[in-house]
Parts: sequence; C-alpha cells; structure tokens
Amino acid sequence: MRAEYDFSKAVKNPYASQLKKQITIRLDEESINYFKSISEDVGIPYQSLINLYLRDCAASHRKLNLKWK
Repeated sequence: MRAEYDFSKAVKNPYASQLKKQITIRLDEESINYFKSISEDVGIPYQSLINLYLRDCAASHRKLNLKWK
C-alpha cells in the first residue's frame, strides 16, 4: 500500500443519492415473521423484501384507508 494517496482528481459517486440509508423502524413480530417466511420462499433477504414492498407502495402512491380514533 502507498503511504499517501492523491484524491485531487477524484469524482463524487453519481449513485450516492441512490444508496440506502440505515434507519430504525419498529415492526411487530408478526409482520417480521410474515416477511421472513416469504423471503425464505423467494430467496431474498427479508429486509430487502420489505424495502421492495415499501418502494412499490411509494411508486404506486398506495395509501391506507386508516382513521385514528
């Protein structure tokens, strides 16, 4: 390895805005188990499966019919 590297001509990653951001989200155990069981069937990690589902909801502007009392 070099002692020093020259980054003066470096270019910012154009895909950086598309990277995933780590957050904390509280899900009930039943929901997690549901996605884990599906993930085992399709061979996709359950967190990626949840992300794909949420992305699909956002892309189609799907909204819940929900009213808080």
